[in-house]
Amino acid sequence: MERVILHVDANCFYASVECLYHPELQGRPVAVCGDPAARHGIVLTANYPAKRMGVRVGQAVWQARQLCPALTVLAPHYELYLDFSKKMRRMWEDYSDRTEPFGLDESWIDLTERGMTLEKGAAVADGIRARVRKELGITVSVGVADNKVFAKLGSDLKKPDGTTLLLPRNIAGQVWPLPVGQLLFVGPATQKRLGKIGIRTVGDLARADTGILEKQLGKAGLMLQIFALGLDRAPVARTGETAPLKSVSNSVTPPRDIETLDDAKSVCYLLAESVAARMRGQRLKARCVSVAVRDSDLCWHSCQAALPLPTGVTGEIAREAYRMFLGRFAGLLPLRSLGVACLQLLPETAPEQLAFGQDVARKLRQERLDRAVDALRGRYGSAAIRRGIVMLEPELTSHQSQEEELLPAAPFFAS
Repeated sequence: MERVILHVDANCFYASVECLYHPELQGRPVAVCGDPAARHGIVLTANYPAKRMGVRVGQAVWQARQLCPALTVLAPHYELYLDFSKKMRRMWEDYSDRTEPFGLDESWIDLTERGMTLEKGAAVADGIRARVRKELGITVSVGVADNKVFAKLGSDLKKPDGTTLLLPRNIAGQVWPLPVGQLLFVGPATQKRLGKIGIRTVGDLARADTGILEKQLGKAGLMLQIFALGLDRAPVARTGETAPLKSVSNSVTPPRDIETLDDAKSVCYLLAESVAARMRGQRLKARCVSVAVRDSDLCWHSCQAALPLPTGVTGEIAREAYRMFLGRFAGLLPLRSLGVACLQLLPETAPEQLAFGQDVARKLRQERLDRAVDALRGRYGSAAIRRGIVMLEPELTSHQSQEEELLPAAPFFAS
């Protein structure tokens, strides 16, 4: 039976929603941006008139204004975008019981059933686009293919408000000439590495020598080649189905630079507390800790290390994060941002190999103490009880971290 998978992507989502509530801005260049005063002054979304002037996601607001002096800059309203996202997801449920979100404004819809063809799927996609326009007042683009990767790629090809049908027999003509960076999971760094070995299009990747790919990118290179060949068979998750987490991370861009080691230590503990509490809420522990920093040139640097034993104890995670910071990033001060992540997660109940000399009783006391703190904060708020080290630099640590990620554990692709 032929698989029929749609990928629906809202066009310029934040900006489109804002323009609904500001009809006077229709047709004018608009960008939704973070707050420059809080040092989050970057473009989050730009509409098509702004994009035609060169405005791009991730640019600083001042750069966007230089490119487009007539640009209207709006602050984000995340609750509003979340409401629209929920409405779209409820709409997709009218078409299938397999609808898998990919971010706030994108979803896959699996229409596979007896008698359904890719051509019929494209007709359904046209109906979805018309329905979204009528009921929500925004537009979506839809890709239709027999796998998730090509459906996602197709939704990027006709914007705004277009349907792209990618048939297996036409892949060599439709997909392979495209730049390799348009393929899912080929980011700028991967694209650069592929370019060094002469791979610049999706077709180049599909035809590449597997040995060279594996040498350059490891198993990820072989996975990407499977994608380029159209052989991905990852299922679309059932609606509402959530996979176990594979990582929990928080990062923060404080109102001023992280200038000293004491600053960095305070922020490491602030982030470790949040990450560890969220892990405990999911009854997980981590085998690996990662630290990432962003320097004054806005370049990210990261490293990670395995823990001696899996843990969900805040102090152990914070100490390991700060140890890595001292070893790798102390020389980069001052820093604009810092992030802490816990990786290689496993259930709290997973068997644990104890080491000779390990103070098990002390670790159990720390775990009980962390859970008591979690309970107090759950009842009276996050500021009800705080570590002294976090209170040393209130300008850096008196606010919530700005970014949070919850990533599913199931691999995207199917073997």
